[in-house]
Formats: sequence, C-alpha cells, structure tokens
Amino acid sequence: MSDISTVSGRRAEQADQADQIEHHDVVVIGAGVCGIFMLYRLLEHGFDATVLEAGSDVGGTWYWNRYPGARFDSESYTYGYSFSEELLQEWNWSEHFAPQPETLRYLQHVVAKFDLRPHMQFGCRVARNTYDEASNTWTVELQDGRRVSCRVLMTAIGLLSAATLPRYPGVESFAGRSFHTYNWPHEPVDFTGKRVAVIGTGATGVQVISAIADRVGELTVFQRRPNWCAPLHNRPITEAEMADIKSRYDEIFARCRETPGGFIHGPVRQSMFEVPEEERLAFWEELYASPGFGVWLGNYIDMLMDERANAEFTRFIADKIRARVNDPEVAEKLIPKDHGFGTRRVPMETRYFEAYNRDNVHLVDINETPIEEITPTGIRTSAQAYEFDIIVYATGFDAITGSFDRMEFVGVGGRTLREKWAEGPVTYLGLGASGFPNLLTLAGPTAGSVSTNFPRGIEEAVDWTTRLLLFMREHGYERIEPTAPAEREWTDHVKEMYAGLLLSNARSWMTGYNSNVEGHDRVRHVIYNGGAPRFRKRLARVAEHGYEGFSFA
Repeated sequence: MSDISTVSGRRAEQADQADQIEHHDVVVIGAGVCGIFMLYRLLEHGFDATVLEAGSDVGGTWYWNRYPGARFDSESYTYGYSFSEELLQEWNWSEHFAPQPETLRYLQHVVAKFDLRPHMQFGCRVARNTYDEASNTWTVELQDGRRVSCRVLMTAIGLLSAATLPRYPGVESFAGRSFHTYNWPHEPVDFTGKRVAVIGTGATGVQVISAIADRVGELTVFQRRPNWCAPLHNRPITEAEMADIKSRYDEIFARCRETPGGFIHGPVRQSMFEVPEEERLAFWEELYASPGFGVWLGNYIDMLMDERANAEFTRFIADKIRARVNDPEVAEKLIPKDHGFGTRRVPMETRYFEAYNRDNVHLVDINETPIEEITPTGIRTSAQAYEFDIIVYATGFDAITGSFDRMEFVGVGGRTLREKWAEGPVTYLGLGASGFPNLLTLAGPTAGSVSTNFPRGIEEAVDWTTRLLLFMREHGYERIEPTAPAEREWTDHVKEMYAGLLLSNARSWMTGYNSNVEGHDRVRHVIYNGGAPRFRKRLARVAEHGYEGFSFA
C-alpha cells in the first residue's frame, strides 16, 4: 500500500477539472454511523483517507430520514459508539429511544470531537467505481464529473438507503406535495388542515402515522400488508438514570455482545410449552408492557422457530390489537393474516393503533380496492377517487443490495457487481467479493452487522477491517481479494442459517423481498442469521489463521 507510513492530516484539494484525479490510500463511501467510525480508525493509524458523502452533512440514515416520528427502536445508550470512554461520559441521551434530531446532533458531535470533518467531502454522489488491474487501484467517478482514486475502496452505504417508490402510473403527475419518507423536506411541513395520504404501513409508515394523526385535517392510510406492531414505551431519561447508565456502560455493552441481535434483549432459552399457560401469559403481559424489542427478541426461544409456538403468541398480540382499536372491522384489517408475529421486522409504535380511533383517520385496504393510479389531484383506487394536498410514500427500501445497485462497481475483467449478484448476493463474510480486489464492504449483504443492533455490528466490522489493513501494511501487501472457494462456503453457510427460522419464507426486506423492485419478488439470502456471537467468532478465527479465505499480493 503506497504512502501508508506517512500520516496525512489534510483533506486533499478537490479537483476542479474532470480529467484531474485526487488520490488517497483509502476512500470510504458514506458518512453515516459506519463511515464515521471507519474514518476515525483509519486516521488513528496514519492512513491517508477521505470519506465521500452524497448528502450535505454527516449522519447517513439520521441525516436523510427527517420524517415526523423518526427515532431509535434500540435503546439510545446501546446505539452510541463504545470506542471512547470520554465520549460515553460526556454525552447525555434525553430519551430511552432518541428522536432523529438528537441522533443527528450526536453524530455531528462525534465528528467535531475527533476533528473528522476536514477528511470528509460532501455533495459527492458516486456514479461508478472501476478497478484497474494494471495499477491495482480503484477510480471513483462522481456524478459531477470529478474522479477520486485509491488503493482500497470501502463502502459504508447503509442497508436501508435506497428508497423505493411504488410502481403506480402517474406518480409524477401529482400537483400537490409528495415525497418518500427518506427524502423528507429539510424545512418543516405544515400539515394544519391538510388532506394527507400515507401509502405504506411498515416501520416508517407506523412512525409517521402516529406522529401526524393529530396534526392533519384528514389522514387516509393506504395499507397493502399490515404489520405486527408492539408498543415502544418510550420516556425521558432522568439525570439520575443517565448517571447510572454511565456507570454501567461496560455491563451494557457486554450484554449486547452476548445476544444474537446485539441488543440488551436476548431470547429465553426455554420452550414456551415447558412453561404453564398461566405463567406464560403473565410473562407475555410483562413483555408487552416493557420498552423496546423485548417483546420480539426477549421471548421464548421457539417463538421464532416453531410454527405452533409462534401461533400462540401471534394470537396474544392479535387480541391486543382488537382491544386497542374501537372499530372491529378496522381492527381486523390491521391484523396480519399472511405471517406470524416476529417473522418480519417488528415496528415499534407509540399509540399507532389508537390513531385509527380518531374521526379524521381513515384506513383503505388496497387488497380490497387497489390503487390504480396517482392523479394530479390525488389517488384513484378501484372504488373511488381521493383528493389530497400531500402524499407521503412510506414504501420502504431496496434493502441491503439496493445501495450497491444504484452505483456501478466494475471489477476484474469488466464484470460488474450487479451482474455477480443478479441471483442474490455472493460474498465472503459480507466484507468482500471475489473478482473485486481491494473492495471492502463494511456493512455489505450477508455481513453480521446487517442483522444486528447496527452500531454494535459495525464497530466489530470496522475494528476487524482496521486490523486487516495493518496486517497488509506489516507484510507489504497491496492487494487483497476473497477466494472463490471461501466465498462459496460462506454463501452456503448463510443459506443454512435461514433454515429453521420462520422468517425464511416471509416477504420482507430481511429476505430481500420488495415488489417495487424488478426481480426482487422472491426470497433471497441477504442477511446473516447466525447471530452476532457466532459471526464474531468466525471473524476471529479467520484473522487467527492469517486471514484465511483471502488471497494477498
């Protein structure tokens, strides 16, 4: 790796001509949670690195998703970085599940504290990345015509960052305001007296609907597939509680390291059928009244693996929905019939079901009356035409691989990553792909981080990748690439980890399903279901054996 022994504390001057190329040892694409920490580690060890970010500031997910109600569904104090004790002690979280503005401020604070901004470039939307075998370098082409080259290219582009609009005719014809939740306007949106439509009732839709139901004139929700939702039970963190949290960070992060999802919630290692019914129901009531993902991830271990066990808990949750929604017909429409609780990602909500008890909130089941087109004045279904002032698209993302597909990666022999992954992602450890030397996908498909409490997963990936680069520097290696056999073995292992889980057949982003994307209307193996501890052990074993599965030159 060239010039790796010299510390570059500068930000390279941007090229003002398209034929000029700015060069770095490492380029990181994305200034979100992952990209920020990767840059910190690179600079710490003397690498000349820059981050290219499409937005105008840091934050990634927490920069783009500015919609009302956007917030953590993992506890705030388990989401922040753990690498700096000083940072842990100086930052105070205001709520158990922090809202988007606070999280963005936190990430901005981290960037300022460690003086990372001089090494970041904003407004840099990447169009194409090309590997040159002769020079063993990547060239990153930006949409504005500029080019940046590097020895090692890293992606920190997020698992839910490629927003998808529905494929309805007339989407561009609407004369009012419309936007996907991911591209929410930076300026406040005035809902007062407005007729608002929300299309979609996934995790984002649930948060938006709950937040704006009492602020709009009329709200009409267009639902295709209801989701099993559970109460978030958020509340402020008192000064005394924050002091206690700061005294227990070691304990909190140790707990996160031992659970499959990297959360403080882990499964009860007991079958629900080994527990008397009365005791089981009391435990479920306790879970339902508790904050966060405990109701999903802190349940009996067979709830997500055994259809009979899942059906028992699913009935329990269905009855909770019926008890919270006044109109029995509306309640039944809000209860999923095509999947059991927890087999898709569970949206955490705050008085979501109660929103449908309001006179100004209306539910339209588009299975019964499909949307036929978006019109200049609103939405037309098979039953009637609706007029709106604002349309909100809460229609999700082309998850995991979508952000890769929206830019070009050209590897050895001119083959693209899109071509390689046409039938589903093929990687080694989710961190690289054969045929694409010196490309490290920090939170790529099938990596452990994409199915865990994200910061806990990416800290693992970033630290491991940093040690890998130091290993290369120590041995004089300038080229790294996964071997094809290692890649095949890992891909087969990822597929095996889907077996026995009820989510394996569910239509959700966790199985790569998205009906709004061509070719993604089937199950694909896009996440790692082996759990964070197993993935961590695998990474350690690979490193201990000289980074087996990778070839170096």
